[in-house]
Amino acid sequence: MALNDKLDATKDKVSGKVKETTGKVTGDEKLEAKGKTEGFMGKAKEGLENIKDKASDLAEDVAEKFNDTVDSVKHKNEK
Repeated sequence: MALNDKLDATKDKVSGKVKETTGKVTGDEKLEAKGKTEGFMGKAKEGLENIKDKASDLAEDVAEKFNDTVDSVKHKNEK
């Protein structure tokens, strides 16, 4: 996860929790709902970044295995 994206997701989660809690304490249902929504968006952003990271890792693994296979075939042909 890129640092800026991680910070953005964390900011949304924390800010959302503060708004949600403030809304509960003050009885402001609108603020509470806004906080829940913002917190959810932070969690969604975090999940999306995790998926991107896993896809990138998978692509790197596939490329490495492909290169290893190509190298193996080259060595066999050289003998």
